[in-house]
Formats: sequence, structure tokens, C-alpha cells
Amino acid sequence: MFIIKVKGKAKIPDYIQLRDDQFVLVAYFRADRPLLKNIEKFGLAGKEKELEELIRDMPFGKLQKLDL
Repeated sequence: MFIIKVKGKAKIPDYIQLRDDQFVLVAYFRADRPLLKNIEKFGLAGKEKELEELIRDMPFGKLQKLDL
């Protein structure tokens, strides 16, 4: 799975995209609200804190492999 942080403009907030290994978009949510309702669906259950830290520290526009 891959993650990318997208910079918003003006009134549009920053967003996070989660993409699978074929780069298909599987989740799209606001960076300031990184709470996923179906987080266990992506195999990230129990890793919410690590995901929040990663989102806060990652640069905009850089695709990264999600290894939590």
C-alpha cells in the first residue's frame, strides 16, 4: 500500500490518499482528520497513532510505501 499527502489550496484542505499496490485509490481523507472508519479493512487496525505521526511528518506530493 502507498500513501501520498496532497496540498490543498485556499479553502480546500490538505488530503491523504491511500493507494494499493496497483496504485488504485482505496481511501481519500482529510489530513487534519486522519481517522478512518474502516481502518481494519486496510490492515491498519491498532496503528492509528503511527499513521497520524506519519501523516504529520511526511512531505506534500511525495508518494511513499506504507510500512507500519
